[in-house]
Amino acid sequence: MPALRNHVIALHGGAGVNPDRDYAEVEVHLAALIRRCEAMLAGGASALDTVEHAVRDLEESGLYVAGRGSAPNDQGQVECDAAIMDGARMQAGGVCALSGVASPVTAARAVLDRTPYVLLAGEGARAFAGECGLAMVRDPAAHYRLPVGVEMEETQALDSGLSHGTVGAVALDSMGRLAAATSTGGLFGKRAGRVGDTPITGIGNWADGEVAVSCTGIGEAFVYAGGARDVAARMAYGGASLGDAGQAVLDAVAHHGGDGGMIAVDKAGSVIMPFNSPGMKRAVAGSAIPDRVAIL
Repeated sequence: MPALRNHVIALHGGAGVNPDRDYAEVEVHLAALIRRCEAMLAGGASALDTVEHAVRDLEESGLYVAGRGSAPNDQGQVECDAAIMDGARMQAGGVCALSGVASPVTAARAVLDRTPYVLLAGEGARAFAGECGLAMVRDPAAHYRLPVGVEMEETQALDSGLSHGTVGAVALDSMGRLAAATSTGGLFGKRAGRVGDTPITGIGNWADGEVAVSCTGIGEAFVYAGGARDVAARMAYGGASLGDAGQAVLDAVAHHGGDGGMIAVDKAGSVIMPFNSPGMKRAVAGSAIPDRVAIL
């Protein structure tokens, strides 16, 4: 049996915060969730199960721009994107432009586990989720809520740069396996059918045998910059450190007119949580890392 390794979990609740608003509820939620996820890993849970659990909880809380905290698009309909990847198997699943499913990340996990595909979209993704028996949104008015730090008027116009958001988790388990999961309601006021970086494996979300990455921010800029897999590529092909690789991708995001951040963990248990936006809701914990929660 292989020797057990240190484990670590990192979460983000989205880049782009308003420093004038109170995020105490978010801090309390992240602190409790990071402790639960660390306990899961300490108890032997896999990185894949842990990141799905974390992101599903972030979605269900309604505190972030994902899951219950998602806002309608310009046609008045909530469309969500999500992805999950198992680095140990190098397999991924994702959904995009998905409506009416309570947990988009669980739908993405179903794509990973139950299909030969990487991404399902729109009505096809919704029908698949129904076939899998996943929980559906029966009463949108009761289900969705405004995330913490967001005002109603911000949800009515195209994103200003502060109102975008995504949630994500990356983990290294005690068996050395890496996984990443990411979920979003997308830009506020987005055009119906718009899909950003989140559900695109290798852009908004990535995990392999070396590193796991979850991104948040202006999706179009992350697409142009190369996104999450470019972090892995800079490490593999250029010998960059995890920190240098992550910063280089964010520099490229800025070059393309975007802002945002990422969380990433490598196989040695090193963690980065850089951002170039006004802030990023984030948390980290592990067997060799003290718990930390931060907003700005």
